[in-house]
Amino acid sequence: MLTDIKIKNAKPKDKDYPISDFGNLSIVIKTTGSKIWQHRFSIYPNGKRKEVIRRGGEYPSMSIKDARAWRDNNKELISQGITPPKKYEKLKQVSTDQVTFNDIFGNWLHTMKKIKDWSEGYATDTLQRAEMYILPRLGKLPVEEINIHMVRDLLMEIQDTGKLDTVDKIKGIVTRVLGHAVSRGVIEINVALSLSPDLFIKKKDKHYAHAKTPQELKEILLKLREVKSKQSVRTALTLLPHLLLRPKEVVELKWEYFDFDEKMIIIPAEAMKIKKKIHHVPLSNTTFLIFRNLNSMSLDSPYCFPSPTNRSKAIAPESLNKSMRSVGISKEQFTAHGNRHTAATIIGNHLSHIRSEVVDAQLHHTISGVSGIYNQADYLEERKIMMEDWSNYLDNLLTE
Repeated sequence: MLTDIKIKNAKPKDKDYPISDFGNLSIVIKTTGSKIWQHRFSIYPNGKRKEVIRRGGEYPSMSIKDARAWRDNNKELISQGITPPKKYEKLKQVSTDQVTFNDIFGNWLHTMKKIKDWSEGYATDTLQRAEMYILPRLGKLPVEEINIHMVRDLLMEIQDTGKLDTVDKIKGIVTRVLGHAVSRGVIEINVALSLSPDLFIKKKDKHYAHAKTPQELKEILLKLREVKSKQSVRTALTLLPHLLLRPKEVVELKWEYFDFDEKMIIIPAEAMKIKKKIHHVPLSNTTFLIFRNLNSMSLDSPYCFPSPTNRSKAIAPESLNKSMRSVGISKEQFTAHGNRHTAATIIGNHLSHIRSEVVDAQLHHTISGVSGIYNQADYLEERKIMMEDWSNYLDNLLTE
């Protein structure tokens, strides 16, 4: 978050360089010594993303407060489908030194990206949720004027639409932003913490449809053989039961993750749902041969399962369920997300020599409680054996 001291201390260099504030606002330090504000944003003419940069006024004539107001005005225009004008004109506004919720939100988001090392995708999702639900209501308000009734009404309105998952996410964002304001000494009390959980409808646990018995699994595997989709989708569906990964993690596998010498897929933390550490997927003989053959045919794409229309992109996770429906597998019978439930259930009941801790490690589960803190063992050697045994089990089901 920029301050006057930081800007005043910024010295010219051999080349122009920017210093970021937040909300895609920055100030460019010119080689001449002048300091010019700029706002970077995206528009979507004809449905295609286009990045645009608008030049603002010169500091200090255009103060930090003026620059942020200019940026917010640009965002307001964009939300109305209007491209902000190329020429900057000083905004007519009432001068105030009060810190708004928008100011704190921007600083909090910048802090999370920098200190907590948020992925770009997660930060973008958080910003989009805030821009859709929070900032239109609370953004321009001085943060010290935000009370529990405002936060409650915002959340209850979302709940009335039936979006219970969104209620939890928005409540979490508001609570953390106000907590950030408390830690910075802007306000003394985080009113969001006083909201009673009894106000909100508890979201029911979601259990994805999955095969619970070997016979049910065999029926699914036989039907998957009938899929007539493009090769990327067919192969992804063939491998899905073997890999114990989430559908999104499967379709977005890249060749750079593979170590064929070690018969291992090494997925970086940022590509996993639980972004805490890299994840190892040992390749069984079956999966090794399939990926080896696939690799020889897919060298023009970074993805193992490239989109048939754009090989620089992966197929969509939704395409897996769509293809399953095309061969008569109903959503009540089985879903791509239910694949991991199937593996955990059948391994637990029919491959009793495999310990549950090994299965959890391969499923990349978050282990709660004391075990999660102290038991950091990867069980990698046991997982190699498990993945081979599981693949053999699946293959044998189809030959019985």
